[in-house]
Amino acid sequence: MPPPLHAPLLNPSLLAGDHAHLGASAAAVAQLNLPWLHCDIMDGHFVPNLSFGPETLAALRRAGIKLFFDTHLMLSEPHRYIEPFAKAGANLVSIHIEPDYDHAATLARIRALGCQCGIVLNPGTPARAVEHLLGAVDLVLVMTVQPGFGGQSFRRDMLPKISQFRDWRQARRLGFRLEVDGGIDADTAFECRAAGADTFVAGTSFFRAADKPAFAAAFAKL
Repeated sequence: MPPPLHAPLLNPSLLAGDHAHLGASAAAVAQLNLPWLHCDIMDGHFVPNLSFGPETLAALRRAGIKLFFDTHLMLSEPHRYIEPFAKAGANLVSIHIEPDYDHAATLARIRALGCQCGIVLNPGTPARAVEHLLGAVDLVLVMTVQPGFGGQSFRRDMLPKISQFRDWRQARRLGFRLEVDGGIDADTAFECRAAGADTFVAGTSFFRAADKPAFAAAFAKL
């Protein structure tokens, strides 16, 4: 069942899980009744790191993981990989605005394959760069660090950008979820929630939490 519209949603990032036991990491999320799992897909070109491919998602599905796979494509050519990730079990596929390709056509293709779609902005990209796409997406992801590696410090200068999307969403009566990713813990999530975010990608802070149920409960109260 999808979360209520704009209710706070903790979205643990598999990138920070145990890469020798990714199924167990995903199962730990499911055991807390958290519905979403964030899957960071990196190509070593658009960002200076490599992570997972479609087979990782497919293997998690074969292992019985039924979480909503929020799949974030940090790729130079995301349009080339939409179908493999959709077939592998992605539920939502988000693409970056920064590379040069047909963003609108790629979002439409994601929908045609039965997935929800999202658009992502790096910290240096202004909100207006995706303003024309807001009516076509289910999610806007504001990166609160430069993507590529986990464990970075949250950038508070991104808070006005989050608020800009909240204001546009309200003024235009749009329904997209507003997600943040990078340096998110209970404290920074509170600041992002005040700015208008409703979906919180937490990697290092979640998987290293000594008391994961308490960590999840803190997000539920945002």
